[in-house]
Amino acid sequence: MLKIVVTALLWCLPLLTFPAHWFVALGLPLPQPLLFSRLLGAAYLALLAGYACGIREIDRGGFPQAAVSSGIAGNGLAFAVLAVYGASGSWSTWSTGARWFMWTSTLGALVMTVALAMFLRGERRARER
Repeated sequence: MLKIVVTALLWCLPLLTFPAHWFVALGLPLPQPLLFSRLLGAAYLALLAGYACGIREIDRGGFPQAAVSSGIAGNGLAFAVLAVYGASGSWSTWSTGARWFMWTSTLGALVMTVALAMFLRGERRARER
């Protein structure tokens, strides 16, 4: 649930609703065209809907295979992209707060990927017993 709330507040909401000048005010480069940022926010929101369905599946006693698989793919790829761009210095001219946000997001994506992979592994081991 924490992943859903954090992603909704720190990624979906800004990407879907922030006016262009707010990105600049936060020390981020202005996304051009803004349309792609809006589409990314919409894609994140769709992913969060899948996560919410996964939580309902757990509440019903099932295993949320689709939510876990999409979470591993989404967070794993986000980590890879963020890590490559961060390591290459793409954020070096951004404000300190913006760089901190991006590196925290990078670490968060890695943590979520590992946690979901461990959850999946635990489920597979439980089924083997």
